[in-house]
Amino acid sequence: MLKQVQHDRKRYNPARSAHKEPLTHYSSLLTKTAFTMAEILLSLTIIGVVAAITLPSLTGNINERTWNTQRKALYARFSQAIALMPALNGYGVGTTLEETNTQAAETFVASGLSKVLKINNICDSEHLADCGIPIKITTLRGDSLDFPTNLSELNDHFTSTYITTEGTSFIPPQPDINTNAAAFETANGESIVVFYNPSCQADLNENTYHYVQPKMCANFIFDLNGNKGPNTVGKDIGFITALYATDSNVVMPIALINDVQGGAVLKLRDASGSPALKACREQDSESRLPNKDELTAMFYNQKLININNHDYWSGQVVGQNAWSVKMQAGARDINSYNTARKVRCIKR
Repeated sequence: MLKQVQHDRKRYNPARSAHKEPLTHYSSLLTKTAFTMAEILLSLTIIGVVAAITLPSLTGNINERTWNTQRKALYARFSQAIALMPALNGYGVGTTLEETNTQAAETFVASGLSKVLKINNICDSEHLADCGIPIKITTLRGDSLDFPTNLSELNDHFTSTYITTEGTSFIPPQPDINTNAAAFETANGESIVVFYNPSCQADLNENTYHYVQPKMCANFIFDLNGNKGPNTVGKDIGFITALYATDSNVVMPIALINDVQGGAVLKLRDASGSPALKACREQDSESRLPNKDELTAMFYNQKLININNHDYWSGQVVGQNAWSVKMQAGARDINSYNTARKVRCIKR
């Protein structure tokens, strides 16, 4: 009997059953699930392709969010600074027109703006690069543009008479004011060029046809990161405009690339509602119509945003009428909102 029990123990060993058989089974599983070198290389190739496709988009989204944050912060600082200045006109007025055109903008920054805004460095029009200003920038539509250095280069409608195809002349109200630009760097690292009008006027509440050139006191073109690039309008480059000598209004419109509906003319309002606003929403759900001062700032900076020489609607309604701006000359007027005009929308 003892021999039979020992024989049975040899035939059935719980330790061997509990350990050897599972280990053998596990080893078999490892052998069956291992990747071959070809499979690993194929997986790495797929991961690389997906990364190459998605990384630029992710980087672009990150940059866009960063620029949006910087723009909003810069606009807030400028709005607060301009509000602290009792008046925006009268800086740098020399005994001669040549002296005024040469020194006005630089004096405005040194004697006015620097008192209410932290500024690290000031550069005249011949040394803009010393303040981090690029020689060339890319416009909103992708064209190359030499960085303007005076008011007429910013917009020649400040100084030059415009003649329509019908032969009508639009004479600018301040043709001799052609001040040189000045640049400065902020404490936050932005590079900014200012175009200044020392003879700018207050808001006179005109409700009839008038020119907007005298309403601009200071127009700032900012570069959020200096020469680092991409030096493109709508990305790291934009503009802020301060209008009216007293009770100033500071605006920063961010224009969409194209007019709505391929440049079609639309009514601001009709029996169906607002065709112009509807077209904005169809173009971009987050866009809106500019108010009259934002549209005026777009006139000053029309070379940057590639806006055409036509009449454009603002979204600012007065009774049965609304404000519009003639981009071919800088005339602002109130028209019946049943009139057809072109529409360029801006981001919220």
